[in-house]
Amino acid sequence: MLQELGLLMITGVLWGCTNPFIRQGTRGLRDIKSDTLVGQVRAEIWFLLSNWKYVVPWLVNQAGSLVYLAAVQRAPLSVAVPVASGVTFALTALTGAAAGLDKALDTRSALGTALVLAGTALCCWNQTSAKV
Repeated sequence: MLQELGLLMITGVLWGCTNPFIRQGTRGLRDIKSDTLVGQVRAEIWFLLSNWKYVVPWLVNQAGSLVYLAAVQRAPLSVAVPVASGVTFALTALTGAAAGLDKALDTRSALGTALVLAGTALCCWNQTSAKV
């Protein structure tokens, strides 16, 4: 079970640390305009794929998805979903604040993030102690 938890933690790190950068890489997307729907879609896709600030974190994020697939095959969903989601949430908040992409965490936000991580740890602890 520890190997599965490790894979889920890696997933959360890869997803959480890239989310703020993906969001930053999409800045300017709403300014893209075209006369037709097909032209609009083509222009938006070109904008994203030609923007390294979007593509690089997106590729790292997709690597996290591959790790998640490997973890979900081994871990029960009752563990996989909360662990990956909890770690992703916490690291998205922390990375965004640390990189200056989002506002700094206030006391309530930091407490909420800590509680999410505590709940995730309890979920893991329950599953690992049940296997012993």
